[in-house]
Amino acid sequence: MDGRDALAEQFEAQRGRLRALAHRLLGSREEAEDAVQEAWLRLGRVDPAEVENLPGWLRTVVTRICLDALRSRGTRREVGLDELAEAETARHNPPEDAAVHADAVSHALLAVLDTLTPAERVAFVLHDMFAVPFQEIAPLVGRTPGTAKKLASRARHKVRGTPAVPAAELARRRHVVTAFLTAARAGDVPGILRVLAPDVVRRADAAALPPGAAHELRGADAVARGTAALAGRAHLAEPALVDGRVGAVIAPRGRLLLALTFTVRDDRISGYEVLADPARLRRLALAVLPDAAHSAGIRGR
Repeated sequence: MDGRDALAEQFEAQRGRLRALAHRLLGSREEAEDAVQEAWLRLGRVDPAEVENLPGWLRTVVTRICLDALRSRGTRREVGLDELAEAETARHNPPEDAAVHADAVSHALLAVLDTLTPAERVAFVLHDMFAVPFQEIAPLVGRTPGTAKKLASRARHKVRGTPAVPAAELARRRHVVTAFLTAARAGDVPGILRVLAPDVVRRADAAALPPGAAHELRGADAVARGTAALAGRAHLAEPALVDGRVGAVIAPRGRLLLALTFTVRDDRISGYEVLADPARLRRLALAVLPDAAHSAGIRGR
């Protein structure tokens, strides 16, 4: 085996980790694959003898490719709701690659990461999710190690958010919202009714609804049936902190399309709103729920 073949073999051994890194930095599996492929092409243009630490070299190259992409597009990309139909189709035709399934990452987390600046996102993902020391992160973002640490800390605060209610109350509300989403995904009208207050009101931005659907529904029966009719979209919804309270987001490819805010009273949903207007979505403070942060491997100090 010559040096080039050995390099290719080592690259394949790193591909999964590189793809995971790029996915968290860019939010899209397709873009992540492109970034990893670009790294492979760049590797083909260097002398193997010049690469002393291949994993570190590849991580640096992939990070720089992703950082350039993030800077070119800015933050909080606005997308059309036509992506909902595409996402629902993709849900029925999931990728067959076992490595993709093994690296499943919450779309809610990706939507939160999309609210960070490019430098914050790189510093946070590399340090908190891949345990890269700040001495190695600093040159990638053009900062000192101390400033890179501050970038990650600021990002961590945004990702974790600040709940507007005590932990016990947050947990109760999450239980209610999760039960609602579970029933909604199944189109289970009785299950939805069990978590709705009798006088519940659902409001929705026009862009969040199919043509002709009512923007406002009142009463548990009307809301339950209207919710069940959109079961396909409910499959894409994931719980998140929305303005400090338990809500849900629909964010295929890590791009926020819809947000749901809930009012919970006496362990029942007394109202919820579906937001789709880009201006309204931009004003939301998104964060991951505490247990979601733990399961995502967010560590950091």
